Amino acid sequence: MERRDVVIVGGGPAGLSAALRLSQLGIGSVSVLEREPSAGGIPRHCGHLGFGWQSHRRIWTGPQFAARLRHDVEGLDVRTAHTVLGIDGDRLKVQNTDGVFELAAARILLATGTRETPRAPRFVGGTRPTGVMTTGALQAHVYLHHHKPFSRPVIIGSEWVAFSALLTCRHMGIRPVMMIEARDRISAPWPGGLAAGLLFGVRVRTRTRLVAISGRDQVDAVELECDGRTECISCDGVILSGEFVPEASLLANRPDAMLAGNVHGAVKTSGLCWREGREAAERIARGEA
Repeated sequence: MERRDVVIVGGGPAGLSAALRLSQLGIGSVSVLEREPSAGGIPRHCGHLGFGWQSHRRIWTGPQFAARLRHDVEGLDVRTAHTVLGIDGDRLKVQNTDGVFELAAARILLATGTRETPRAPRFVGGTRPTGVMTTGALQAHVYLHHHKPFSRPVIIGSEWVAFSALLTCRHMGIRPVMMIEARDRISAPWPGGLAAGLLFGVRVRTRTRLVAISGRDQVDAVELECDGRTECISCDGVILSGEFVPEASLLANRPDAMLAGNVHGAVKTSGLCWREGREAAERIARGEA
């Protein structure tokens, strides 16, 4: 069985910065396991500007930032298309295109990130047409596949990622009908709601929740509830934004694994995740728990 000093699960900003820092600190037996075919994490399909300042003092698009992260770790053991199926003590069960194998590690760092909550856990009623997706799925459609999945969607949620959805829509010529938020105020800091209206021409409605989605093949309308009243809004898509859930299932059998990035705590920017990866690497090098 192959044995490594450190195995990092997740090849996003936190995982790649940790691998780089461990290498700089002289810990050479380090492997990064990334389930996607390319490392770089979520920034790979965030085609707007706003990445790189906290880590490299540059302003890049997400793909440019991801490319720089991959460049930083050239020559290190970064294994893409490797999915960790489980952890048992110091052993990781890993699947790649050749099959399933085990890898042993003295230290394990989980940098598996977070994911948006899809439709089913949100208990949204109605039919099951196409055109319902998270912001991450939208970004993959637009930036990775250059596909326009709809023209007039409704955005559900008002976290920062919802404004990333607005930027993604603008890139593809998509014009959202509105952004809704169930709470009394939007989640993003001021002047988020003002910016949505003035910069993007998108109306923001608070105290409004999604009740149901209708449509046979493609979304054709949504049912919204506000202050006890319901109304039907015509649209051709639904973007489910935010309500992040950490990708922490691997902690079940290794609760002492070190964490970095969005797998724990409040959702952070890619730059802060990059910094957390470096800090985790330094703690590992010092022998800290």
